[in-house]
Amino acid sequence: MNPNLSVSNLAKGLVDKLINNSKELNVLIKKGPLDCTIIDAGLETKGSQEAGKLIAEICMGGLGSIKLEKTSTFPHWPLETKVKSKEPVISCLGSQYAGWNLSYEKFYALASGPGRAIARREDLFNELKYKDNFEFVYLVMEVDKIPPKEIIEKISNDCKTNSKNIFLILTPTQSISGVIQVVSRVSEVGLHKLHTLNFPLKNVVEVSGTAPIPPISSDFITSMGRTNDAILYGGNVELKVKGTEEQIINLAKNLPSTSSKDYGKPFAEIFKNYKGDFYAIDPNLFSPGKVTVISLETGKIFTEGELNNNLLDKSFGYEKK
Repeated sequence: MNPNLSVSNLAKGLVDKLINNSKELNVLIKKGPLDCTIIDAGLETKGSQEAGKLIAEICMGGLGSIKLEKTSTFPHWPLETKVKSKEPVISCLGSQYAGWNLSYEKFYALASGPGRAIARREDLFNELKYKDNFEFVYLVMEVDKIPPKEIIEKISNDCKTNSKNIFLILTPTQSISGVIQVVSRVSEVGLHKLHTLNFPLKNVVEVSGTAPIPPISSDFITSMGRTNDAILYGGNVELKVKGTEEQIINLAKNLPSTSSKDYGKPFAEIFKNYKGDFYAIDPNLFSPGKVTVISLETGKIFTEGELNNNLLDKSFGYEKK
């Protein structure tokens, strides 16, 4: 991990590209509360696949590459996102992870993106020992409305910057931009699970992942369920790590979603079974479906989990003709 990297500085060119090509990317740029900048990628405009890809790369602080490619892995869902990073800890956990709770009255968001490393309001950053400094604050929110001024004030105070330097990229779950940027978290989901399993982050050298892009839905629960299922049942992550063989075997065994007692049903169904209580769901479920862990010291390869095409068909609404 290179602590001298600035995820915000690296993301600036991507944000500028999103703004300068807003018409072609079908996103809307406007001023928000307290003169912050709102980049609407799905509220009053439809967004686009390319915007979703670009936003996902912004989420990773410019330290990840994302490609949207056709694949034969899932016959009915040919488009997949391919994510790679050679700075996995900073890009996935220090930037992409949606960990900053920003709430006020009826507004609720878990912000992701490089601005998190400037604010450092999460305990995670004490462990990462990573801090960013930059003129502009870039954050991504999976929301369906513009944050109130109280949220902008909080970001401004926590990041010690003027609100005019804050850029908020809004991607509703029911938009194509939102679907792509969420599913492109497949590697981050794997790394976050690795962290909860207490595998040393310093031993993670490289991460890559793929997941199918589901169809969008106007219904929030359906769309949220599909983006989760794309990772839980269609996510395929490869980790290149250092460590003892025992550590690596345990990691491979416990990392995939198949290790969860809640595995085997569409996420929307699981969510309803727990009466909408996200935190009542077995945390072991939030993982890629299949994981390959490669030991850089021995060259041994350990693969666990599975890709569940039938469950994806059920979740994504495929009907046999």
